[in-house]
Amino acid sequence: MVTDYDAPRRTRVEDVDTDDAVEEPPGRRQSPMPVIDEDADDVAVEEAFELPGADLSGEGELTVRVRPRQADEFVCSGCFLVHHLSRLAATKDGMKFCRDCAT
Repeated sequence: MVTDYDAPRRTRVEDVDTDDAVEEPPGRRQSPMPVIDEDADDVAVEEAFELPGADLSGEGELTVRVRPRQADEFVCSGCFLVHHLSRLAATKDGMKFCRDCAT
């Protein structure tokens, strides 16, 4: 059967035929939906949960020591990240590529 996806869809409830009942196979039954019991105590615990780690909200600035590229490192021409030479996978026209970008 060919379906025209550009044709307007029916949006009114009156358009749907309600007289045609869909019969299920005799061996198939619908299982009831499970009921989820929510306690008010459980909700309070979820709201109070904090992820582990340092609280940096009081810090005005973060100071990071930047060091120059070392002799055993290269900059990937694909992702522009600094990698160790052990991650060098390919060199094309003088451009170096890491294992992730060479595949």
